[in-house]
Amino acid sequence: MAYENTVILNRLKSLREKMAKEGIDYYMMPTSDFHNSEYSADFFKVREYFCGFDGSNGTLVVSKDFAGMWTDGRYFIQAENQMKGTSVELFKMMNPGVPTIEEFLDKNMKEGETLGFDGRVISTSIGEKLEKKLSKKNVTLKIEKDLAEEVWTDRPALPCHDMYVLSDELCGKSFAEKLADVRAKMKENGTVAHLLSKLDDIMWLTNLRGNDVECNPVALSYAYVTDTDFVLFVQEKEVTDEVREYCKKVNITLKDYHELTAFLSEVKFTGDVLYDKRNTNFLTYKTLQARAKESGAELKNVKNPTELMKAIKNETELKNIREVYLKDSAKLTEFIYWVKKNVGKIPMTEYSAAMKLDGMRAELPGFIELSFPTISAYKANAAMAHYEATEDNCAEVKPEGMLLVDSGATYTGGTTDVTRTIVVGEISDEIKKHYTATVAGMLQLANAKFMDGCTGRNVDIFARQPLWDIDIDYNHGTGHGIGYMLNVHEGPQNIRWRFAPGMEEATLQPGMIVSDEPGVYIEGSHGIRIENIVEVVKRNENEYGKFYGFDHLTYVPIDLEAIDKRFMKPENVQALNDYHARVYERLLPLIEDQDVKAWLKEATRAI
Repeated sequence: MAYENTVILNRLKSLREKMAKEGIDYYMMPTSDFHNSEYSADFFKVREYFCGFDGSNGTLVVSKDFAGMWTDGRYFIQAENQMKGTSVELFKMMNPGVPTIEEFLDKNMKEGETLGFDGRVISTSIGEKLEKKLSKKNVTLKIEKDLAEEVWTDRPALPCHDMYVLSDELCGKSFAEKLADVRAKMKENGTVAHLLSKLDDIMWLTNLRGNDVECNPVALSYAYVTDTDFVLFVQEKEVTDEVREYCKKVNITLKDYHELTAFLSEVKFTGDVLYDKRNTNFLTYKTLQARAKESGAELKNVKNPTELMKAIKNETELKNIREVYLKDSAKLTEFIYWVKKNVGKIPMTEYSAAMKLDGMRAELPGFIELSFPTISAYKANAAMAHYEATEDNCAEVKPEGMLLVDSGATYTGGTTDVTRTIVVGEISDEIKKHYTATVAGMLQLANAKFMDGCTGRNVDIFARQPLWDIDIDYNHGTGHGIGYMLNVHEGPQNIRWRFAPGMEEATLQPGMIVSDEPGVYIEGSHGIRIENIVEVVKRNENEYGKFYGFDHLTYVPIDLEAIDKRFMKPENVQALNDYHARVYERLLPLIEDQDVKAWLKEATRAI
């Protein structure tokens, strides 16, 4: 008899009973919270509860006699294993002949049937796409119900942690000053109200922080802005006396997080409303749309003005970020020394190495939390860009090959992100060739000069050229923006070469910070990534226009054991030597251990 996962089968049975009661023919469950955050808390893991698959990306669709789960190539094997005996069919996204969810529903739903989902966890773009695709079959969308609410009896609570206030001195700009800039943009767009749903934008604007999303210091919240009012929707239990006092002082009206829909259903719009479709969930959008129609107002879909304001750091933010990156770089350098000194002498795994680094960072003054779970990947595991070692599933680090460590933290004064690939033993000439090309690309981009008006797509080639020269590429972007005591991934700026229709681009402007992280990933053999964070700075201005460049924020040695000069142009050698001279000069005052100092001198020697 075939294995049956009775736990999942019983949960699906209960869900189907609830669907029948609510008149829902198909029910859809994605991987998302109400704000499309990068990490979803346990409360939101509805798809996992009903199918057993716990990967970070997947959507489950259930009907009376069918259950299907869509995920991408990172998770095919994992999903197949975790969903054995559940009756849930795996749909391998992007594979030939595999329909998208929209195509599947269009083909299988009958005239006049009902599709249900919690409209708070579906983006407006996906909701509209489904609405349009299924309208010709007169399919009804039921989006107000979270069916898991009554089936999942021991569901974890919605994340709820104390919020806290950042001083104006630390932020460099007060809430009042930032709000005045936002209101000016609202006026520019001919709007009298603005709904903000993006958590890091709300936190940046208010100078508040929270702890409701893993590794992102944000609170679950919405903000409604008019010419005269600022209404902040947060969970009441998160409001400390300090936060309440601050909000009273700066004229922020506090309302309960769960009141948003009711508030939007009743609010009187006296003119047009600005919102950002990319960052507004479908239920909120439909509520907003209905109220605007009743009020005779127009909804204007405009990028959050806060996005660009947040990306261009002010002088206070930049000063603090530079200091934080130096301290963080010194700590990572000490960790690299520890790895090289101890590999083969003490038991070391990918996981224990990550825990060691996390512990070292936590000792730094002002440490708040990690900015993402540390990626520690040894040898062939490093070829998987999304590899995550766990205590129960990790490789032993031996004195051979390389260890890739991608890590960072949020401190009082900044958020860091850095990757180094560390030589722990003998490596092949091929690996040295790949490592050398990666380093050449990272430094080539960091030393690039470009004109005002360039986007990340214009400069991406600097990082890839040494790899393209040897017919190699990496299947991810070269760079992303980084928040100030906020999310480690931030827009609107990025660095990538591939153009896609409808793709959004932002010009690189002084004050932006961005990662510079080329790599090589050879399946079954090795993975290399070298990541520095750089700041966009003004270099020169003349009759031809403004010329910009990058300054390093990261100062961590490049592993010379993996560098082979035969694969370097003279200017690459010069760039590496110049960088190492600066690393030594900046880190030496921050390192106390004499052995580490001696090693640092050797590790940053000119070649």
